[in-house]
Amino acid sequence: MLRLIAIFALLCSLMTAAAAQEATPDPRAETGGAQTLEDILRRQEGLAIDDEFRSSVTGDPDAAAPTSEQLGTRGGASDADLWRAYRYNSADITTQARGPAVTTLIQDRGVWWWQFREGPLLQYGAWLLGGTLISLALFYLLRGRVRIDGERTGRTITRFKAFERFGHWLLATSFIILGITGLISLFGRKVLIPAFGHDAFSTIAEFSKWVHNNISWAFMLALVIIFVMWVVHNLPDRTDIKWLLKGGGLFGGGHPPAKKFNAGQKLIFWSVILLGGSISASGLALLFPFELNMFAATFSKINAIGLPGLLGIETLPTDLAPHEEMQYAQLWHAVVSFVLMAIIFAHIYIGSVGMEGAFDAMGSGEVEEQWAREHHSLWVDEVVAAERKEGSA
Repeated sequence: MLRLIAIFALLCSLMTAAAAQEATPDPRAETGGAQTLEDILRRQEGLAIDDEFRSSVTGDPDAAAPTSEQLGTRGGASDADLWRAYRYNSADITTQARGPAVTTLIQDRGVWWWQFREGPLLQYGAWLLGGTLISLALFYLLRGRVRIDGERTGRTITRFKAFERFGHWLLATSFIILGITGLISLFGRKVLIPAFGHDAFSTIAEFSKWVHNNISWAFMLALVIIFVMWVVHNLPDRTDIKWLLKGGGLFGGGHPPAKKFNAGQKLIFWSVILLGGSISASGLALLFPFELNMFAATFSKINAIGLPGLLGIETLPTDLAPHEEMQYAQLWHAVVSFVLMAIIFAHIYIGSVGMEGAFDAMGSGEVEEQWAREHHSLWVDEVVAAERKEGSA
């Protein structure tokens, strides 16, 4: 008898649980079938939502309300249905214009892009650049300039030939111009318009855009030049480990031996090549709108290896409208540029006020022999050995 009672109680509990599940309220019941506040907030954050309840209501006559009802329409398509069809890119649109994005009349998944661009991108970008400059200033006050320790010999060694210096300065000059004009475009609305007014900023912005677009080709050409010239000298080797362990001699304790490029310069080189290459790729996508779509394919590969799951985030979107490809390209272009600008700040510091004799390498191309022996002793030995070999030949 007790066994029967237990079985009956178990069945009752299971039926109660099933009934509770069936009675789970529809989250959109209170909105009359429309989207909820949670739907709106997730969409504004760029998160995925199940909006099939809306995207499918685009004028199907079979699903339309009868004309006798309050919301009934003739033909099954109301104005709201038509706008939803535009919004979800399911309307049958014809146009005389030709292009990948001409039939996308509404693209509302850019709210997150606008919010990120106007908020975190500007804020964190300014902090990164400002923080880098402040850190370098403090380092200079605490450490001072790295001086030549030994006695000057009065003799010089050719550090870089004319074409090497040309490639370096072409890259440096174009990057500085691109950085300034890019910052004008990014910060102009918040900084320059309040300072100079709309009319003045319009002229500045138009000129900056023209300069930015055309100087970009010089930057990409210079990237190729310096890569071809110096890649063989920037491959990692054992001397780099010793150099890094001693901090490059910046904190005292003598200068570690190095070849033509030390570990710090190699890090700068590969940062410029990799980050500069990435900036160039996203820049080309912006120069040729809707032609170079990189992010959907990249996100698909990242999802395939399971990286989002390892990081605890949702899978990356792969069904991107042409406009979204441009939005991702613009953000990536700006974020990577901020990082490279901060790195170049440090490079400029070391090559100018931070180290005595360093500027001569890219100024005249000739460096003091004692400076060369202190900072690139292994390279000096190679140069001397080569000169002796030529003299004896």
